[in-house]
Amino acid sequence: MSVLVAFSVTPLGVGEGVGEIVADAVRVVRDSGLPNKTDSMFTVIEGDTWEQVMAVVQRAVEAVAARAPRASVVIKVDWRPGVTDAMTQKVDSIERYLAKPAIDP
Repeated sequence: MSVLVAFSVTPLGVGEGVGEIVADAVRVVRDSGLPNKTDSMFTVIEGDTWEQVMAVVQRAVEAVAARAPRASVVIKVDWRPGVTDAMTQKVDSIERYLAKPAIDP
């Protein structure tokens, strides 16, 4: 099974410069050992079970909450039995289509 989670945690009440605090959350994700990727909007992690992935999200939120009076969290989940490496496979699929000539409508 693949449980793919995209999440964003934003510290509130600490001013505009939140990068250092957000880095604490990303560090938790990277230290988890689960496949992950961070971009300008979300961090994506993949695991085998809901509990495994959500435990990492919880620790990441707790890392932010330790330094901010409030944390805003956005989470999107793709729960897919019978799939592994969904984080890579989804992007690879799109890249294969992009490599083909466009079809006129």
